[in-house]
Parts: sequence; structure tokens; C-alpha cells
Amino acid sequence: MSNALAFLVNTSIVLLTVAAMEGVAWAAHKYVMHGWGWGWHKSHHEPREGVFERNDLYAVVFAGIAILLIYFYRNGGPLLWVGVGMTVYGFLYFFVHDGITHQRWPFRYVPRNGYLKRLVQAHRLHHAVEGKEGCVSFGFIYAPPPAALKAKLKKLHGGSLKNGEAAE
Repeated sequence: MSNALAFLVNTSIVLLTVAAMEGVAWAAHKYVMHGWGWGWHKSHHEPREGVFERNDLYAVVFAGIAILLIYFYRNGGPLLWVGVGMTVYGFLYFFVHDGITHQRWPFRYVPRNGYLKRLVQAHRLHHAVEGKEGCVSFGFIYAPPPAALKAKLKKLHGGSLKNGEAAE
């Protein structure tokens, strides 16, 4: 395989993995973190004390899988590039979710419009519900329109949400 073709194939694997990871993360968030894995994730829905929260263990697990793929396939092969794609997704997650949405780093940026604002709004609507049931918007890089999420919350909760936030 030529170098140009190998680059194209490997880059495609990385990009497809990033896209697939959003689906994996959505499913893990909805069915594991808001299901049997709530013990770790609950900390993310409560006020944070300190730099870390128990929920960060999920990032350690996913990073561990990516590290193992990169290590064991470091001499080449598609699984190396799957591990790289998982790592890219992890950086995007860290930047968008932990950094911009939850302001967990010293750099403070609040998006005023566009795509990043929509992500922040969708995730705030996810946190508008107390507990693990009846939440909306389980993705991290893709977010449905806030109006659709508000309508879904209103249907699920009749307008009564955590901290008196309205679903309207």
C-alpha cells in the first residue's frame, strides 16, 4: 500500500472511530452511567468538591482501552488507529465537556452563540433533572436543539425540575 493510501485509510479509521465513539459514549452514558454504573456517575450530578470526582473513573477506563490498543498494535494495523481515534475523542470530550461546559480548568470561556453554546445548553438541560431518571441529551459532542430538549423535559416532568428550573 502506498504511503498516500495508507495515510488516507488510517485517517479515515481515526475519523470513523471519533464518530463511532459519540454513539458508544451516548449509549454508555444513558444505559451504564444512568443505569448500573450510577454509583460512579452520581458524583457528576452533585456539586463537585475538589479537582476530581468519582465519575472521572469512566475517563480512566476509556483511556485505558485506548492505551492498550495503541500499545499492543503500535507496529501497525487498524486497531492502532482505532486507539488513536478513541484518544482524539477523549481530548474532544475533555475540551468540550469538562472544559467549556463544566468550567473545570482555569481557562474560562463561555460560548455566546453557535455550536458550542448549543452543546452547553443541551448539557445543562441534561443536568436539570435530579437523579438518574428522566434526563435528556446523553451525547457529548452532538446535542439536539435546546428547544426539542426542553419540550421533551416538559413532557417527562410537567415543568418541575431541579432547582426550580423550568422546562419551558
